Amino acid sequence: MATWNSRGLRGSTLEELVNRTNEIYREKGLALIQKVPTPITPVRMDKESRHITLAYFDQRSTVDYIGAVQGIPVCFDAKECSTDVFPLANIHPHQVQFMEDFEKQGGTAFFLLFFTAVNLFYYLRFDELKVFWKRMEEGGRKSFRREELDGSFYLPHRSGILVPYLEGLQHDLEIRD
Repeated sequence: MATWNSRGLRGSTLEELVNRTNEIYREKGLALIQKVPTPITPVRMDKESRHITLAYFDQRSTVDYIGAVQGIPVCFDAKECSTDVFPLANIHPHQVQFMEDFEKQGGTAFFLLFFTAVNLFYYLRFDELKVFWKRMEEGGRKSFRREELDGSFYLPHRSGILVPYLEGLQHDLEIRD
């Protein structure tokens, strides 16, 4: 059984908050977003509890969430960070490629970041990520600092909405026009 500090439970707090937010958005008719399951192949099972005790990933997952917001296709990944420095190693090249392809098809891709030490949510536009990603590929920093982020994309605390990412999406779409 995984413990609270195991690698397997990293991000589970943010995931639960996003899942609940997605339920609220669906109930209000604002968005239909689904968690993308990570395909696994079980290797060993506990016969009594019928729980998988050993498995491997069938393939690399692309993003955590995919769906539509008022007719706009969206995909996003949710990441937690316990410091003010976000390591780009937490984002994989195949995720960046998927998001690039998704945007070429007219969708909107982004990341939801949760800076746990300061209890702040951030909507990271894919275009903003690409700046940091390019810098890394050209031999620069393999991370970005929170102070480098666009302050207008911090998500406000709202009553009833745990992670109000639709506000970030709306702002993102406005600046694209």
